[in-house]
Amino acid sequence: MSLAFALAMFIQAQSAADAAAPPPEPAAAEAPRESAWPSGAPRDDYQLVAWCYGALRGYVDLHDQVMPEVTRIESSFRRPGSRLEDDLKVYDEQQKQARRDLERFRSAMTAAEKASLRPINALGADAVVKGRSVWNGGPDVTKARLAQEWMSWTPPARCRTTADSLEQRARLMGPAFKVNAEEEAPAAPAPADKPNP
Repeated sequence: MSLAFALAMFIQAQSAADAAAPPPEPAAAEAPRESAWPSGAPRDDYQLVAWCYGALRGYVDLHDQVMPEVTRIESSFRRPGSRLEDDLKVYDEQQKQARRDLERFRSAMTAAEKASLRPINALGADAVVKGRSVWNGGPDVTKARLAQEWMSWTPPARCRTTADSLEQRARLMGPAFKVNAEEEAPAAPAPADKPNP
């Protein structure tokens, strides 16, 4: 009997200790989505930024084509109490941000091209084309589907951080790699003609 009583007391004490213990630490937050690599994007920083530029350029260039369908979708599916004009302003703000990001990506690519010891702009041009191709949905993609994709698309977060990092590294390293920027030594003055005696 005393063994059963001791066991019951032990279980009760353990339950009380568990109840008094602080809750376990929450699981570490999942890594930010930035760590996910954009599907089909190059792994090289310079080419990734060029790919991002191409994808974003395609997004900006589609604006006029998709806005009639975007307006139709937004008109058809109104949130209670919302105004169409207010919701459409979001797309104007997205276009403004996209243009700022295009400049950011262009600046990073230019800095990397200037700092590189070899010509890399052809690689960049290929990556821009590849990035822009994310908007080539083919003939089966309806206007509504294209508009829905456009409405919900944003550049991957990795694009901005990689562009900033690339530009910073290129600007720091660039002066060390300037091959043709060395000052030429001043030419020695031509010897003065001496009069013949």
